[in-house]
Amino acid sequence: MRIETRHRGDSQGECPFCGRILNLTFHHLIPRKVHRRAHFKKHFDRNTLNLGIAICHDCHKGIHKRFSEMELAKSLNTPERLLSDPDLARHFRWVAKQKSR
Repeated sequence: MRIETRHRGDSQGECPFCGRILNLTFHHLIPRKVHRRAHFKKHFDRNTLNLGIAICHDCHKGIHKRFSEMELAKSLNTPERLLSDPDLARHFRWVAKQKSR
């Protein structure tokens, strides 16, 4: 599976995590809440901070329900890392079985 990182854009398509085709939301790989912190300003340029992926609402909600903004920014800041988390992988499999709204 190829997951593209992008800047805000697409609003409909296939969610890279659950595979359903529906409206997508933009998930910042490094949450906006931490962009102003010195560590992130020092180690990432503006373009990198604004990268994200278009995912469905249910997958997006599951990510933010399980992890804090700081955990996402430091440990789960790539699509591959999100997919490799066992709890999230289980959530994405569950979402894949749900009806598209």
